[in-house]
Amino acid sequence: MNSLIKKELVLDSREVAEMVEKNHAHLLRDIKIYIEYISTNPNLDSLDFFIESTYIDAKGEERPNYNCTKKGCEFIAHKLTGQKGTLFTAIYINRFHEMESQLNMKGTLSNLSPQLQLLINMELKQKEIEATVIETKEEIQAMREVIEIRPSENWRKETNSIVNKICKKLNDYQNPKDEIYKALEERAKCNLKIRLNNLRGRAFDNCWTQTKINNLNYLDVIADDGKLIEIYTAIVKEMAVKFL
Repeated sequence: MNSLIKKELVLDSREVAEMVEKNHAHLLRDIKIYIEYISTNPNLDSLDFFIESTYIDAKGEERPNYNCTKKGCEFIAHKLTGQKGTLFTAIYINRFHEMESQLNMKGTLSNLSPQLQLLINMELKQKEIEATVIETKEEIQAMREVIEIRPSENWRKETNSIVNKICKKLNDYQNPKDEIYKALEERAKCNLKIRLNNLRGRAFDNCWTQTKINNLNYLDVIADDGKLIEIYTAIVKEMAVKFL
């Protein structure tokens, strides 16, 4: 999800969390810390980076989020390391470029005659319809893929793709993931938070950098246990059948 706020292009923190494969609640926590750091300097304004906002989740409840400006995304990217930081930088640059192109197109259209605007809008509408048809075909293909999904070396990539499609479908980038993890804990009779803390403890003992330790998440916990991978994969499949 993206929007234009006070002539400032922004990305929803839920989408940013998806891009960096981080729990949205954890990203919100990090952003609050970033804002505290920025606020200590009177020459900086945290609103140039992060704009506090809310959204309505699938249950109709209001939830907190942030609108991240391009500067905000750059800030987040600098906190990431290695391939993850590089990929996020490439993705968010492309997203802002797309938004800027759309904004420029709207500005160009406003200078044309009403007749030309009508013709162009009709053509754009047709393209939207064609895109919807393509998206529907992709969803059908996704359903075929999910029927075949099995625990494998690529389980993380495959399940991430499906979970992201579910989140996009529901316009909610947090609750579906929370629901999956809750179901996993119930079926596997485990506590992911405790396991994550233990994993971070082992990483600390092995002299990992604090950034790498902080970037560890529930998927890393699942990756350590073949049984969890199997159960997690099954739950994602069930969610896909339910929502896609």
